[in-house]
Formats: sequence, C-alpha cells, structure tokens
Amino acid sequence: MPQSKKKTKTASGMGSIRKVTKTVKGKQYTYYEARYTEGFDPGTGKQIQRSITGKTQKEVAQKLKAATAAIDAGTYKAPCKMTVAQWLDIWVAEYLNNLKPLTQQNYSKQTQKHLKPALGAAKLEALDTHTIQKFYNSLSASGRSPKTVKNIHGILHCALQQAIANDYIRTNPADACKLPKVVKPEIKPLEPDEIAQLLKEAQKDDYCNLFIVAMFTGMRQGELLGLSWDCVDFQTGIITVKQQLQCTDGHYFLETPKSGKNRTILPAPIVMDALRNQQQRQQREQALAGGIWENKFNLVFTDATGKNLVRRTVVKHFKKISQRANLSDDARFHDLRHSFAVTSLYAGDDIKTVQANLGHATAQFTLDVYGHVTQKMRQDSASRMQKFYEQLNTKNGQ
Repeated sequence: MPQSKKKTKTASGMGSIRKVTKTVKGKQYTYYEARYTEGFDPGTGKQIQRSITGKTQKEVAQKLKAATAAIDAGTYKAPCKMTVAQWLDIWVAEYLNNLKPLTQQNYSKQTQKHLKPALGAAKLEALDTHTIQKFYNSLSASGRSPKTVKNIHGILHCALQQAIANDYIRTNPADACKLPKVVKPEIKPLEPDEIAQLLKEAQKDDYCNLFIVAMFTGMRQGELLGLSWDCVDFQTGIITVKQQLQCTDGHYFLETPKSGKNRTILPAPIVMDALRNQQQRQQREQALAGGIWENKFNLVFTDATGKNLVRRTVVKHFKKISQRANLSDDARFHDLRHSFAVTSLYAGDDIKTVQANLGHATAQFTLDVYGHVTQKMRQDSASRMQKFYEQLNTKNGQ
C-alpha cells in the first residue's frame, strides 16, 4: 500500500498582496500589504506572521520576495521595531563603560544634543545613508566645524556598529556618508629667541616651574597638572607619565594618559632643577597654609592651599607672559609641546625617540604631525651637501 506523503510546515509561506484603503481625519490613504510566515514560535508551535507594506504592488512584491528568500537561505532577520532614540539610550547606558569618564560624558552630551533630536524619531532599521547625510550637511550649514561633524559622525557610527553586533541592523548606513574635509591646524612652534624671551618673562610668574617643565618635556597640559611626586625620581632623573588630571561636572580626577599607556621621560637637567625648586616652593606654601592645606593627589603643581591647578588659570598665566614676551596673539600653551618636538628633531633626535617622549601611539602619527619639519631638515641637509660640493670645486680649481 503506497504511503501518503507527510505534510510539513514551511516557514516561508508567501501570502497574496492586497490593496488597503484607510481614511484618516477625512483624508483617504491607499497602500498595499502582504503577509508571510517568518517561522514558528518554539513555545507554542504557532506560526509567526509578519506583514510588509508599500506604496505600490510592485514594491511590496519585491520586499516579499526578498524576505522569503532570506528565510529559505537562513539569513533572515526579524524586523527591529526600536527607534534610533531608544537604541541610543541603551547604547549610552550599557555600552560605554569601557571608555574614559570624559569620553563617556562627551558621547552622552553629543547624543542628547545632536543625534536624538535629528534622528531619534526614525526606526533604527529604516535609518538610511541619505537621512544621515542630510543631518551632517545641516550641521555644516549651521556653522559647525568639519572636526565637530567628524566627531559626531564617529559617535553615531560607533553606536550603529554595536547595533550590527546586536543583530538589530545588517549594515551601517553611516559608512557611505561624505564628511567635510578637516583642515589640520598649522603647527606654530616657537623660535629659539621667542623661547628665550618667554622663559625670561616666566621667571616673574608663579607658574614658572610648570612652564619650564612643559617646554623641555613636551608633556600635555593634563599630564603636567596630573603629575604627582611619586612619578618624579630625582636620583635617576626620570619622570614617569602615568596619569592626567581631568574634570567632569566640576569633579577632578586622575585617569590614564591620552595614549592609554605609561611612558618615561629622561629630560634635560633644567627640568629636574625646576622640579626641585617647585618642591621647595610647595613646602613653603604648605607651611604657610597650615591646616587648610589639601593635596589629595600628591600633585607637583598646586595652588597656595594645595589644591590642583585649573586649566583656564594656567592658560591665563601663559597669555600674560606670552604678551610680555611679545609673542603673537594666537600663541597657545600647547605650542610649548610643539616647540619641544620641533627642537628635538632639529637637535638630531630620531623620530622614535620623539614619539616616545611625546607619548604618541605610533611613529607614523608623529611623522604626520611634524612631517614638514623633517622635510625641511632634508632640504637643509641637501643645501649643506651642495655647499660642501661647491667648496670642493673651488679648492680643485685653485
């Protein structure tokens, strides 16, 4: 007796397309809809039905064909009903814990200020490249700098990458966006005579020792303000850079350097002399302050009561001495770091040594920042060689 074929359930049943007409607030809307079977609920065994809608019958047919083909191929992903705003809230709350506190604060701020207002209402799955591009263009049109647009893009891109990892979306719609070109700011190191004049004027300032250490180590401002006495070894003459001072919502704290790694610097003796002077100065200030002295981080550079220095105060002092030294109005504290790097290169330090002293992640980054300096050094070398050749010819001609 022939066996009857056993019926099996299929997870890719394709339904028919129907025309739907609805009236909303007196206005009639028409669209097309189709339903398909996504699979079966593992608990109840019942079919899981999904619907697809579109403006035309052809559009719905194409969507339906793609969905059922994905089910058959095992690559189907259920539609995500989450909005961009809902996902961003989850991402900020649960996926930024591995970042530094200041970075977390910045990501959260930019998300609330820019991303959610502009893109939050969209469905996460429906967010497309064109929508994001229009958002970036509007930022530029409103006067946001190319660097700001790039930073906001980086935050959104990171959030969408995590959405891919969570299987909420398949691709990152921000990948194909075109960003405004970021023009690197011109590096403006101080000339030797400017450095000499600046140091002369700094002698009259309360922060003199800080400026000397900055000029001859290339340390970042946060690293200088976060330098503690346990990181200064007077016997070996070595400074260990393992932390930087940061502030979030008025709360000061220490965190790892920008590169995320510790480094050591063997500076010129003038730096250790300045640190000894600072140690003596601090001891005098502590004696005068008495019970109100407070240096909870054991910092090298503090105010008269032991509290950490504030960035804007340091900048204010730098502006005063730079004006007295007749430097350009746009001179910045960070120029001391650039001046150290350029001076090191001209003195003959190799790029790896400069990279290590500055705490750059790679030597390539150092080259990218100071490539113009090394190019000039090569030109100077060629000029010296040409001059040497001409001198030889002159001697041979005599």
